[in-house]
Amino acid sequence: MDKKPLLSVRGLEVSYGAIKALLGVDLDVYEGEIVSVIGANGAGKSTLMNAIMGDVPRQAGTVSIGDKVLSSKSFQVVAQGLSLSPEGRKVFTTLTVDENLMMGAFPRDDRSKIEATKEHVFELFPRLKERHGQYAGTLSGGEQQMLAIGRALMSAPKVLLLDEPSLGLAPIVIKDIFRELKKINGEGMTILLVEQNARQALMLSHRAYVIQTGRVIMEGPSSELITNPEVEAAYLGTTKH
Repeated sequence: MDKKPLLSVRGLEVSYGAIKALLGVDLDVYEGEIVSVIGANGAGKSTLMNAIMGDVPRQAGTVSIGDKVLSSKSFQVVAQGLSLSPEGRKVFTTLTVDENLMMGAFPRDDRSKIEATKEHVFELFPRLKERHGQYAGTLSGGEQQMLAIGRALMSAPKVLLLDEPSLGLAPIVIKDIFRELKKINGEGMTILLVEQNARQALMLSHRAYVIQTGRVIMEGPSSELITNPEVEAAYLGTTKH
């Protein structure tokens, strides 16, 4: 591609003590794309997302949106245009659905636009509208995942980051959530997705990166990677669809 990426990661390195978690990761996401990152447990996928967001210290490397290098502090990263729906959802269980959504809008100050975004979230996830006054801790796992995605959308990000959105959910719920992610992307949202369910991720995304022990070992169009014998053997099992 000749055009400039919307999100660019260059030479990203992260260590936990003596353990090197990321070893010089390069990654690009272009406007309007869904890009997935797949790999085994412990490969560094969630560390990558947290380092992009500034939730873990970056030892080396840069993260940029367009020409702007992003801060290493997570609250500033959100204000600069990235938002993360984290692994494990991490909703505020003692706050209501409405209150959780408003927490996601903290960088914004235009009340009418914030309300419009909230209404859009309710259109995407009608279940949240039905339960808007309920405490988040009383929601099902699928509803909490919808809330985590909705909360991330409330900051009106340029790029939406999703870390393991299918984790612990029933197949029918996963199908619903991935359908809504496709719809969100169809409306123009650029998405970077980390997902343990590699087949689902490759079916949803336009391009993908394969990460192994902190390094990108393969990248390309998702339609090619899903039929790649090495990817199939390592991450997709032997089931043919």
